[in-house]
Amino acid sequence: MDKIGIHYSWVMAAMVFLFTLATSSIGNAPQILILPITETHGWNISDVSLATGLMYLMTALLCPIGAPLMLRIGVINVVLIVIFLEILGLLCTVLAYEKWHLLFSIGLCLGIASGIIGLGLAATVATRWFTARRGLVVGIMTSAFAAGQLIFMPLMAWITTVYNWQFAIAPGLTGGIICGVLFLLFGKDWPSQLKLPAYGDDEIYHPPTNNPDNAVTISVKALLGAINHPAFWVLTVTFFICGLTSTGIVGQHFIPFCADNNVGIIMASSYLALMGFFNFIGTMGSGWLSDRYNNYTLLAIYYGLRGVSLFYLPYSNFDIYSLTLWAIFFGLDFIATVPPTVKLSGKFFGTVNGPIVFGWIFGAHQLGSAVAAYGTGLSRDILSTYVPAFLLAGLSCFIATTLFLYLLSFRPKFSH
Repeated sequence: MDKIGIHYSWVMAAMVFLFTLATSSIGNAPQILILPITETHGWNISDVSLATGLMYLMTALLCPIGAPLMLRIGVINVVLIVIFLEILGLLCTVLAYEKWHLLFSIGLCLGIASGIIGLGLAATVATRWFTARRGLVVGIMTSAFAAGQLIFMPLMAWITTVYNWQFAIAPGLTGGIICGVLFLLFGKDWPSQLKLPAYGDDEIYHPPTNNPDNAVTISVKALLGAINHPAFWVLTVTFFICGLTSTGIVGQHFIPFCADNNVGIIMASSYLALMGFFNFIGTMGSGWLSDRYNNYTLLAIYYGLRGVSLFYLPYSNFDIYSLTLWAIFFGLDFIATVPPTVKLSGKFFGTVNGPIVFGWIFGAHQLGSAVAAYGTGLSRDILSTYVPAFLLAGLSCFIATTLFLYLLSFRPKFSH
């Protein structure tokens, strides 16, 4: 690729982007299917949200071993394992006829797949293949979640409404298979395999020889090396709040919340698609900003703006103007926290251990998602309203902002 002026690191970043694009439709499938499943089988929303809560819990538990597993058996093998689990999970979900089937398909299969890959793939590729423009690259790769939402959410909602809702999994299945073939043919673990330095480096980095430890041991050792660093706890606690206030509550309950306010599934998914468009812009913009400005300040601003949007939504009119405004505002901020968090992880914990430590941090994110996914559904069943859950989520964002603002005065403690 260098012969045509393109560093191979951009090829790896492009494949991660496409893989994330495809898997985003898989991660959003439970939100699209939650109403058709409950209507078909006569179940409660909490019956499905229990499965999504388990999915996020499994993700949280397994996130710490994703990056070390890539270190141990290779990126390509991990991607193929994840694709198999996602296909199995989707097929079992649409064929489910007992509540516990969802615990297996959504909770275990999709949860394990999400936990193994998480954001660890983006963090690993960005840290290994890029020294320059790392924040921007993380922003580009993670913006694929938004692009997938923009492309697939309306399509899946349309399929659900016009055809059999069970066919809504087709985009995810197709995309996953295509990405598996691409990684199998063109994926590489390290730039040194191609005798290349990372993008922005002059010298080739040779990774450590094969570690005889298993993935769990590697992960625990990295954690023990990071646990006394104050930055680890700052990023872990605030990323828990990030998961709680993004994928956990909005990612799983926005469409049912709209249904409570007489907004149909296709229209609600269109707002999510609009949110995805601005999420795409916001995440790439966040990556650009994280290469140029203090990452703690950026994170404080992001959480504060998210809190405002979560307070606004329950008291909006749920008309086209108010929901469009919310989708734009929330979308710009939805995954904006990822680039500065990944960059801080690499900065404080290194090229090899940075992605592994980020796995633990992202595990906290998914634990927050699990709490919000199940807790919000349970709250809705008990109180017959989503309002208290959204207000509590907004309050937690302000707590995260306050924490970052407080810690800005102690910045010397967070530098090498």
